[in-house]
Amino acid sequence: MNTKVYRSELTPVSFLERSALIFPHKTAIVYGERRYTYREFAERVYRLASRLRDIGLHKHDRVAFLCPNTPPMLEAHYGIPAAGGILVAINTRLNSQEIGFILQHSGAKYLFVDRELAHLIEPLNLDAIEVIHIDDSDPEKDPYEQFLIQGSPEPVQSWLQDEEETISINYTSGTTGNPKGVMYTYRGGYLNALGEVIEMGMTSSSVYLWSLPMFHCNGWCTTWAVTAVGATHVCLRKPEPGAMWDLFESEGVTHYNGAPTVHIFLVNHPKAHRLERQITATIAGAPPSPTLLAQLKPLNIRPIHVYGLTETYGPYTVCEWQSEWDQLSDEEQARLLARQGQGYVTAERARIVDTEMNDVPRDGVTMGEVLMRGNNVAKGYYGNEEATAKSFEGGWFHSGDIGVWHPDNYIELRDRAKDVIISGGENISTIEVEQVIVQHPAVLECAVVAIPDETWGERPKAFATLKPGKEATEEEIIAFCRERMAHFKCPIAIEFGELPKTSTGKIQKFVLREKGWAGRTKRIN
Repeated sequence: MNTKVYRSELTPVSFLERSALIFPHKTAIVYGERRYTYREFAERVYRLASRLRDIGLHKHDRVAFLCPNTPPMLEAHYGIPAAGGILVAINTRLNSQEIGFILQHSGAKYLFVDRELAHLIEPLNLDAIEVIHIDDSDPEKDPYEQFLIQGSPEPVQSWLQDEEETISINYTSGTTGNPKGVMYTYRGGYLNALGEVIEMGMTSSSVYLWSLPMFHCNGWCTTWAVTAVGATHVCLRKPEPGAMWDLFESEGVTHYNGAPTVHIFLVNHPKAHRLERQITATIAGAPPSPTLLAQLKPLNIRPIHVYGLTETYGPYTVCEWQSEWDQLSDEEQARLLARQGQGYVTAERARIVDTEMNDVPRDGVTMGEVLMRGNNVAKGYYGNEEATAKSFEGGWFHSGDIGVWHPDNYIELRDRAKDVIISGGENISTIEVEQVIVQHPAVLECAVVAIPDETWGERPKAFATLKPGKEATEEEIIAFCRERMAHFKCPIAIEFGELPKTSTGKIQKFVLREKGWAGRTKRIN
């Protein structure tokens, strides 16, 4: 029993408890024709939590969810921590092998999988995992609904003792090979969620559309933020732009989040039009171009530009709007807004440092690495102390991103220290792609770099040297890759020829990258 009158452990689960108490009859979740009030939302979460305990869940057991943005995925963000487990939300764009690695590495004991994604687990050996299927096409026969019915609608007693316990493990996209499991704490999730509420300006009258994957940094902690103020979640199985435009109007949407790719599709869709009611859109995952930001204004969509990584619960910095910018041209406003800004109110200030970890001059020119620390930084990588120590060297999280520090204290990304490709908000490891390509019997060696793409921000391009006497076409190698890894990781083009190398035989990737980025001032799109 907690004897400290002045302290209670911070947990996002308390957001739902409060909203169910204050807004019991208010619509909490919209999913097609379905509507759940906050009281119903809470009861479903309690049923999930109690049922998990009934079937043997112990404290800190990992519970994996392979599910799109449907009510069960949202309920998992409360039911699993309420039960005392740790949520492992899996990227729905991964292939079977990648999903298998995450299940094995996390030690997941339970797996909930949606009907559209069930084929991805068919090749896997899941003898040690209890699998619960989700099929919302027929609620009366849905195994997940049957699972909930067997649980109790009453709150379960919390097992939380310390707010720094792990609430979720979010796997990176494997930018240096196998993905790393980033551990979020109850405290971090709670504070980042409040940061989202503040920066997005959400209230109990807000209506949030789920275009951002909930598996991605727990939906940038918006899974918890929307509930914190008693706002409405509008679930959407797929972020199709036409459906989003329809929901903007039919559900009175006030907020949504997404990578630049989502916004590119939106502004170019036939249904795009100026909205009578302004919508706030938070953009991150890759730096948005000033052109894109300028295109949102005529539609009455107010962009908020944020920046972060999986290791920072999603957004860590925000480009706070300055009132004096109101007098500037649309082009200049968009240019200023395209910068990454500074730390959330719940975070510390981001730094740009040189190789000795000294602050670089705030001149908007001198480049260095972006460092962060504090409440919005994860507590480390699950089962990987070596990677944790390396990333947290010197008491700061090393982002691997390169940027400049402006005189007004805002930071701006300029390049990446690693050869990571960010395509549509997803990280792609060039090493991983290269390793697949060289498995082709005709390929001698290859190098993969990012090239600019107007839709996805960046896409992988491969440069390959074929073995003497062997032949292969661009289409053949791309098809070869698509059979062996997630399609978004596959190269969009293959260029054949000799690879530029140093005297020691190291491939000079910067030479290859220059081909695609020639004429651009930034090596980031």
